[in-house]
Amino acid sequence: MNALHHRFTRSMVLASIVTGLAACSSDPTSDLTDYVETVKNQQVSRIDPLPEFSPYESFTYAATELRDPFTEPSFSTPQAVPMQASNNGVKPDFDRPRESLEEFPLDSLRMVGTLEQHESNWALINDTDGTIHRVQAGNYAGQNYGKITRVTEFEVELTEIIPDGIGGWMERPATIAISE
Repeated sequence: MNALHHRFTRSMVLASIVTGLAACSSDPTSDLTDYVETVKNQQVSRIDPLPEFSPYESFTYAATELRDPFTEPSFSTPQAVPMQASNNGVKPDFDRPRESLEEFPLDSLRMVGTLEQHESNWALINDTDGTIHRVQAGNYAGQNYGKITRVTEFEVELTEIIPDGIGGWMERPATIAISE
């Protein structure tokens, strides 16, 4: 029991010394407070003055007597020449049944290969839906009544029938080249 009493006394003395030292010391945050005060004293706030704006100057539009810029000048109006529709005999066949490739624009179709069967050349055309179509001369493709005239190893040649702008029709050559 004596040993237990001796340990207890030693612990109490040690606790008293630590408490006494802690009570004697100054504020533990005093160095932080001093640093904050030093930084506050060093900062100088300077706000630039607002810039000076020049007063708004109004503008009066005085061109009401001049020509309207959205109409043609009277001196540049050409004399109207009556245009007649071309009568060259070219026109699409509206009575024939439409083929599946005629619903796609010509520039969206891709040639992906060729086949040869009994000395006939066939082209393999991929449409935008991913369907592969087998075509040969005489089939139609594109939205401008394009008739396939020739199939080669590297391209499909077509003749499109397009409006000529004056009420008639004209032919225009086109091709679909093989995609690489």
